Formats: sequence, structure tokens, C-alpha cells
Amino acid sequence: MQRDLQSIGPREAMRLYLDDRVDLRSRSVEAHRYRLRQLVKWLEAEGFDDLNDLTGRDLARFRHYRVSECGVAPATLRGNSYTYKAFFDFCESIEAVQDGLAAKVRIPSLNEDDLVRDHDLHPDRVRSILDHIGRFSYASRTHAMLALFFHVGCRSGALRGLDIRDVHLDDRYVEFRHRPETDTPLKNGRDGERPVALADEVATILGDYFEVNRVSQRESSGRRPFFTTAQGRVSQSSIRESMYRVTRPCMMGDCPHDRDPETCEAMETGLACKCPSSRAPHDIRSASITRMLREDKPRDAIEKRVNATEEVIEEHYDERTLEERREFARNRMEERRDYFDEI
Repeated sequence: MQRDLQSIGPREAMRLYLDDRVDLRSRSVEAHRYRLRQLVKWLEAEGFDDLNDLTGRDLARFRHYRVSECGVAPATLRGNSYTYKAFFDFCESIEAVQDGLAAKVRIPSLNEDDLVRDHDLHPDRVRSILDHIGRFSYASRTHAMLALFFHVGCRSGALRGLDIRDVHLDDRYVEFRHRPETDTPLKNGRDGERPVALADEVATILGDYFEVNRVSQRESSGRRPFFTTAQGRVSQSSIRESMYRVTRPCMMGDCPHDRDPETCEAMETGLACKCPSSRAPHDIRSASITRMLREDKPRDAIEKRVNATEEVIEEHYDERTLEERREFARNRMEERRDYFDEI
């Protein structure tokens, strides 16, 4: 028997849901807010002043809208659908929607083509970019950040939060610390704190950046950030823009999109993201994790290094093709078979 429902609009329901998600960290809450805004905007445009009236057929229409009119990729739709499902689960709990509506949110499966995600920043491309910067802009801030991103597979917030005292060049490691009180939290809080070893080449690049190109800065808290600009600690937006800028293909060769560099909007300051082939820090993190997986690094070591669970790595970062994964599994089975044959 259907319960009596309490009238509520989409925007108010979203506010209550986000307030209720005390289990999420602030950045995760913002990610949920961004995804739900797309849903709320559509609901309001369709005239849904009360979620009581929402049906499974309406959810199907929204899904069709996201795919056909917004051009959302299957992998993105899959990730967003988990948030929509959680939202409607909450709405059911406060008598805002019909019982069973959350179960009608379809979570799309991904085929082999979908697994080649639309950011597809392959490790070899990052290596080529690093080689290019190393020749023409060695030990610049961008060179040092890209080298650390690709070598460590860290998040941009972790890189931004590094202080001079966290970078141990003589001992070849960096230490990521959670410092929310001075605006440099780690995504996973204290659980994200960890030391990470550096290769000699990367440590050398960081050392040369520090000696030659780092702008000396000290914050009011007394902290001395490692990556700096003339305004202070490097900002998240500055990190993103640097990665977008350096991953434009025209930085190393011809434009694959037949654009004229003289008129291309992506060549303007702050608009590098307008290039279809430019990539964000998240994509460099994906390329780094894919590199480690292809090099057959121990899975538990990768999880600790990049501070992500095996499930998260599998769903969001592993860029290997299905054939690469099958080959890896076959090799693993052969190793185990040889091992047991020797006993």
C-alpha cells in the first residue's frame, strides 16, 4: 500500500539530501550537487513542482534527454546514475516520492568501446609531453607538477597542499598531509596521509625547480608552500589551467582538429580547456594509474600510492583495454600454474 506523500519541490529535496550526506567529504558533496543540478534543472523545466508526481517513465525521459540532447558519454551517465539513485532513495525515506522509484533508476552497463573513456590520455602521450617540456621549459613549475602527477598519481589537492618540509629530496620521497585548518585538506582526510617514494629523475626535476624557479612565499600561518606563484600557493584553478595548456597537441606539433592557432580560442589565456584534446589533472592521474597497472605493479602498492581503493581504481581510473586486462589475467594464471607445477 502506497504511503501518504509529503509535497516537496526538486530544489528543496536536493537541499535536504545534501544536508543529510554528512558521510561525504566536502568535495564529494559538491560533486553530488553538480550532478543533481542537472536533474533539478530538467525537472523544473518540465514543470515538476512536486516530486510526488514523478514516475519511472519520467526518469526514462530524463535519461533519454541526457544522452540524446546533452551528449553525455555512457561512463559519465553510469557515474551520475548512482547519485540519482541515492537521491531518490533519500526522497523515499522522507515520503517525497513513490515507493520503489529509486529502483527504477537504471544503472547503464559499459561495453568494450565505452571502456575507452573520452579523456583517453595514454601514458606514452604524457611521456612525450614531459620530454618536450624537459627540452624547452626544464624545471618550470608546470614541468615539475606534471612530472609529480604522472610519477605519483596524486590528486591535484594533494599536490597543491605540499609544503617545502613535505618534499624530502635527499631521501627521495614526498609526504602528503591533511591540513584542513589552513585550506589544504586531502580528499580522504587523515586516511589520505602517506609518504610516497620518488624516482631519482623526478626528485632532480623537483630540486631544480625549487632552486631556480620557485617563487619564495610564506603564508600567514607560517607555512611555506612548495608550488607557488607570485600571489602565493598555487591555486586549484592554476593547476588545472597548466595541465590543460600543456596537453594541447599543438604545443608539440600540428593541430589534429584543423584549427588555426592564430584564431583558435583555446590559445587564449585561461581557455586552454576549449581544446578538444587538452586534459585535466584527473586525466593525468588516470594515465599514471594505467601506467602502473601495465607495468604490473602490486595492486596493494598502487592503492596506497594513489590513495584509492581497488574498486575505485577499477571503475574510474583503469584505462587498459579489455584485451590488455585479459592478457594480464592469462599471465597471472600462467605464473600460478608454473608455481604449482614446481611444488
